[in-house]
Amino acid sequence: MYYLGIDLGGTNIAAGVINKQYRLVGRSKQKTHIPCSEQEMCEQLATSALSALQDANLTLNDIPWIGVGSPGSIDRANGIITFSSNLQFRQFPLERLLRERLNKKVLIENDAKAAALGEFMAGALIGANNALAITLGTGVGCGIIINKQIYRGSNASSGEMGHMVIVRNGRPCGCGRKGCWEQYASANGLKQTTKEFICKEPEQANYLLSLIEHDLNKISGKTAFEAMKNGDALGTKICHSYIEMLGCGLTNAVNIFQPDIICIGGGVCNEGEALLRPLQILIEAERYPVEQTHPFILCKALLGNDAGIIGAALLGLE
Repeated sequence: MYYLGIDLGGTNIAAGVINKQYRLVGRSKQKTHIPCSEQEMCEQLATSALSALQDANLTLNDIPWIGVGSPGSIDRANGIITFSSNLQFRQFPLERLLRERLNKKVLIENDAKAAALGEFMAGALIGANNALAITLGTGVGCGIIINKQIYRGSNASSGEMGHMVIVRNGRPCGCGRKGCWEQYASANGLKQTTKEFICKEPEQANYLLSLIEHDLNKISGKTAFEAMKNGDALGTKICHSYIEMLGCGLTNAVNIFQPDIICIGGGVCNEGEALLRPLQILIEAERYPVEQTHPFILCKALLGNDAGIIGAALLGLE
């Protein structure tokens, strides 16, 4: 048996085919072209799905369904993306349009929930009773597991922790609010913070500017951490600022949910202990001082960027 999942992101569309051991046997990846029409988005998804199947030497006849994880609020019962600020869609009937395009059953879910399902079925959250999977990408996603079940809430829109405000009247967010957590803790948020520090302290930014060839458009989520690893003072300052913002939201999450485990996914997590160790210290110092008979674990997502693909592929088994 094979399953196909698509992780639809604001930056990339990644598709993969997994076998019954939940291991990837074929994949594809392409840039997400947005803004675009609903039909154009479906064509991008169809191309990604067919490319992954071709990479696995399979066809649509070899899979029972196509699972799609998308950012935003998802009406899973009706197959609609009701709102996605990162994709700029409202009331997008993705399930119907993609089913008509490929003549295949389609299941959709919020991308962070799909990633949480992937980690719960095959990764860092196996065996957890209560857990969170935080995804740091274009935005910040959060999948919540309570009593071994994905929690969706009354409007199937639970877990939008990226849109809790941590800086009153802070950076504007695509959701319409200001100061949302994802504007500081996402990969894009880190890039924005790096840019702001370089512009604010240009006399201290020589090393950072050399890393980006004096082109602010070349700032990435790795820039500040690379500078910090090489002893650069401004790079270190930027990373500490980023970790404080990320830790603020994570501490809120720990206080609200009291999880067994939190796993963090996304490219920034490749920084490993340079990110996780100071985060753990910050959270332990600031979390609500309850008696910790069940201390939580903070770790890197084991499936990495594949969590969303694997979780999407397994939506029909939930």
